[in-house]
Amino acid sequence: MDRTVIVTGGGSGIGRATAHAFAEQGCGVLIVGRDAGALKETAAPYDTVHPLEADLTADGAPESVAAAAMERFGRVDVLVNNAGIGIFGGLGSLGRAQVEAQVATNLVAPILLTQALLGPLTAARGVVVNIGSAGALGLRSWPDNAVYGATKAGLDLLTRSWAVELGPRGIRVVGVAPGVIDTAAGVRAGMPEAAYAAFLDGMRSRVPTGRIGTPEEVAWWITQLASPEAAYASGAVLAVDGALSVT
Repeated sequence: MDRTVIVTGGGSGIGRATAHAFAEQGCGVLIVGRDAGALKETAAPYDTVHPLEADLTADGAPESVAAAAMERFGRVDVLVNNAGIGIFGGLGSLGRAQVEAQVATNLVAPILLTQALLGPLTAARGVVVNIGSAGALGLRSWPDNAVYGATKAGLDLLTRSWAVELGPRGIRVVGVAPGVIDTAAGVRAGMPEAAYAAFLDGMRSRVPTGRIGTPEEVAWWITQLASPEAAYASGAVLAVDGALSVT
C-alpha cells in the first residue's frame, strides 16, 4: 500500500465514495462510523478497506481509532474528518441534546481525533482533510440549520488555523466544502423521502450548473487535495458546489 487513510463517517455518502476512491488508488483505508452494517457494505468490494465501529463522541474513542489504525497499518498518511450530523430546526426549536450532538460530532470529534493522530501524521508528513459545507462559506446565512452551519464554519476556521500551526510539523490541512450532494443525508436527518426529493428538485434550478452533485465528485477532490502532487496546498477550503455559493 502506497498510503494509509482514515475516513470518518465511512458508512455512506461522501465517506463511502471517498473510501472507495482511495482504495482505487491502492491505499489502505480504515473507515470509522457508528453503523456496523453500513461500514461492512462500504468495505465489501475492497480487501484494503477495513471497518471500525466507533462513536467518535465517546470518551477515549479518538485514541482508540488512532491505536487501531497504527496496529493495522503502522502509519497514517491521511485523515479525512467527514463524519457529521445535521438536525434541522431554528432557534427555539432545538433542545440542548440536539445542539450538543451536532457540536460533539461535527466539531469536537474532529478536534480530538486530529489531536490523537498528531504523532503518526507528523511522522508521515501527512494530510488532514476537513469536510465542511458550502452552505457555511462566506457571509451566507442558514435559517433553520444554523447550528449545523456554525459547526461547519468552525471546522473551516480550524482548517486555516491548523494549517499554520501544523505546517512546521510537515502536516498539511485542507478543507472541502460540498454543496447540494445527493447523499440521502436529509432523509437520515429526519426528512420524509418525498420532502427530500422535492428539496433536491427545487435546488436544481438554483445551482448554476443545473444539477445536483454526486458523492463521487466530492471524493475525487478529496483525493486530489490529499495527493502528494498537491503538496503546496494548505489552509485552503475548496467549494465543490456547482458555483452555488458564489451566486
